[in-house]
Amino acid sequence: MKADPKTELKAAARTALACLDLTSLNDADTAADIEALCRRAQTAHGPVAAVCVWPRFVAQARAALPAAIKVAAVADFPDGALDLPRALADVAEIAQAGGDEVDVVLPWRALLADQTTEVAEFLSEVRFASRPLTLKVIIESGELGSADRIAQATRLALAAGADFVKTSTGKTKTGATPEAAAVMLKEIKASGLSSAGFKASGGVRSVADAAGYIAQAEAILGAAALNPQRLRFGASGLLTDIEAVLSGAASAASTSAY
Repeated sequence: MKADPKTELKAAARTALACLDLTSLNDADTAADIEALCRRAQTAHGPVAAVCVWPRFVAQARAALPAAIKVAAVADFPDGALDLPRALADVAEIAQAGGDEVDVVLPWRALLADQTTEVAEFLSEVRFASRPLTLKVIIESGELGSADRIAQATRLALAAGADFVKTSTGKTKTGATPEAAAVMLKEIKASGLSSAGFKASGGVRSVADAAGYIAQAEAILGAAALNPQRLRFGASGLLTDIEAVLSGAASAASTSAY
């Protein structure tokens, strides 16, 4: 028997909500913006997994949220320079302010220049400095240009001890894509690391978008990976569509996909 599309869409919306890193990383963000973000994170349908903010807002977000909602912040963001002192300073600021998670940008330009050893050392140092916080490594998949480079970046992140490998900063032309996700998920599977996770970020705006990545994660990592310990979505606008779907008023994008 074919599953009811509305039921499938609501199931995807519930998973996406539980795995959502509700994000605000605008240059002009203010304390009032972060206050509003933290209020939004606690929805009538349940909490998001985390909020993701600039390091300077970590203490505010942590004070505003229950412990069940994690506070993530970015390091070496958004450009991903091969600048270890800067990245370590970001990590220290996040940790000292009470953050739970670090989303660091892999120095992808250095990787494209075949500075593989330097990139590996950078990631290793960031991993050492960030423990025991959760570490997500943003590989900027849309800028790497090929499946081989995306696979290489994913392997480097996992070898350094990343908890998650994340597609994108959301600040470049190409964000998350199903093609990049497939490569990254297969590398996570091949690593044998049963705790390593995947985060889709950049252009994930509807439940229909999220549902595609949920299906990919389930197909490659298994249904047991469909939880916030293994799967995340980084987005600012996705929550609006999640709430619409769970309230019975799905967006045109999500409705047409089903």
